[in-house]
Amino acid sequence: MVRSSVLGRAPRVEPGVEDRLMAERVVNGAADGGSRLVLRLSDDSEVTLPESLVKILLASANEFSEGHAVTVLASDTSLTPTEVGELLGLSRPFVSRLLDAGDIPSERLPGSRHRVVRLADVLEFQERRDKRRTGRRRIAEEVESAEFPY
Repeated sequence: MVRSSVLGRAPRVEPGVEDRLMAERVVNGAADGGSRLVLRLSDDSEVTLPESLVKILLASANEFSEGHAVTVLASDTSLTPTEVGELLGLSRPFVSRLLDAGDIPSERLPGSRHRVVRLADVLEFQERRDKRRTGRRRIAEEVESAEFPY
């Protein structure tokens, strides 16, 4: 059975100019942290959104306001190594080495050599990678500012 790409099927929304302006207005209006969002339905009834959904909407609005597209995926989504590479900007062979080393957890499909990776694990790996990169940058800046002789 041929599997179609999870990333290809995920809803991806590109912001237009008006979307960016509206998203910026939403982000700025909710900057105080005490905002609540109310959704007006087609029958004119209103629903106050729970805090968890407000966080999702504000995160999306923030990305929109910066002109970035937003792709919606559940964190339990299973990805192929190729899809992981697409998300992280890495080659599939490099992702396979990361999976082999256990840097990103994966599971083998039953009766197969193929592996799948949970999106949540990919995002955790990316967060660890970003923290290391920030730490290295900070160390380099400190060394540079201390003007140590080489």
